[in-house]
Order: sequence, then C-alpha cells, then structure tokens
Amino acid sequence: MPIDLSNPGRTIRAGVILMGETEILDVAPIDFLHGLNKKFGSLLPLSDELKAQLLDIEFHWVNEKGDTAKLTSGITMNATDSYESCPPLDIVLIGASLPDYKHSEADLAFIRKAYNECAAFLTICGGMLPAQLAGVLVDHTCTAPRLIVPILQKQDPRTTWVEKRAHRSGKVWTSGTLLNGLDLMREFAMATWPDLAKVSVPMGGWPERSLDFEFEEVGLKKDFVWSLPQQ
Repeated sequence: MPIDLSNPGRTIRAGVILMGETEILDVAPIDFLHGLNKKFGSLLPLSDELKAQLLDIEFHWVNEKGDTAKLTSGITMNATDSYESCPPLDIVLIGASLPDYKHSEADLAFIRKAYNECAAFLTICGGMLPAQLAGVLVDHTCTAPRLIVPILQKQDPRTTWVEKRAHRSGKVWTSGTLLNGLDLMREFAMATWPDLAKVSVPMGGWPERSLDFEFEEVGLKKDFVWSLPQQ
C-alpha cells in the first residue's frame, strides 16, 4: 500500500526520474520538499509547533544506469540510483527531456513501476509525455504545455486534457510548461501538508495565482504541427 504522505510515520522517499537531457526548471521544484525536510526546516524561524510537523525526506535522482545524468545549460550530475537499485518511491517527479529523446522500454517500465508504488506522481512540462507513453495517464484528467493541449485532445482521447497551469487527478499531478511546476508544487504541498505549506509558500516567494490562464498565447505559429511520440 502507498504511504499516507500527510502522516507518513517513516522517511518519505522522493525521486526524480532523469531521462536524456532534462530541463533544469522542470525538476527544480523538488526543492519545495527540501524546505519541508527536518534537516533544513529546523534552521528556519518556525514555531515549535510547525517544526514538530517537519518531515523526514530522502531524495533519489534516478536514471537507467545510475551514472552521470545531463541537465540543460550544460549541467551534469551523478545519479544516486539506477532503475534496478532504486527503492520504491513515495513521491515521483518527472520533467521534460529534449524533444528528440527516444524513451526506451527500460524508461517506460520503470515509470510504470514507480507509478504503481508511489503515493504521488508528478509531471512537469513535457514530463507528461513519457508518462503517457508508459500508459499511466490513461483515464486521468491531465494538463500539459499549453501549446500541445489541443493536439493531445485530438490525438489521445484516453486521457482528458485540460488547459491549466496545474491539475490533480487522484495521485497524478500534471502541469503546464516550465515554471508552472512551481504552481503544481504549491498545490501539491497545500493539499498534503497545509500547515507547513501556508508558511513555506509566502516565506519562499512561491507564486500564488489562479490555475487558470488569464492571457492568450501570442507569437505562436497557427499551423504548428506536432504528433504524440510513439513507443
């Protein structure tokens, strides 16, 4: 059974799945959880009552072989786990890879495993693509980068696609592009640890705004064509 994240009773395992070259801004919102961790949160000017609610969280950065992972802007990092060595994850986060990355069957198999074992499955920006290829978004209501939502609505009706900054469907949380990951993480934290999040959101300057877009897309090609990648 997945853990109760609101009352875990043990260390929470949060994992970021890295495939190809991953967008930095897509995976950076994992740091909201770092701010709720006892090791960091105990250093903040919080009340004793809130400090007692801080969490034990361990972080896993996972790729297929557990070796060097690439992020955009020339960043490399050492993964902490391979698909084989990674323990069951309670929180899973996937960001976008570069558009030309071909997801392997090993990628998709690990996504399915992580989804089945976790209590919360988060995708940011194009991170929904490998999740959709793995079949874990079927029968959910999800969002995606605004540019491709209308295309997804036509190409893959197995999922109900909505135009939002972030959206929850059961344990699945999806977001629009890039910094909409901040909106997603705020909503996830507010739903899961509201007392801590009500302090952490303003303290950290996290955006507090509607999940509905208040503006129209501009500067986009009207004849933009895109196809859902095939496994």
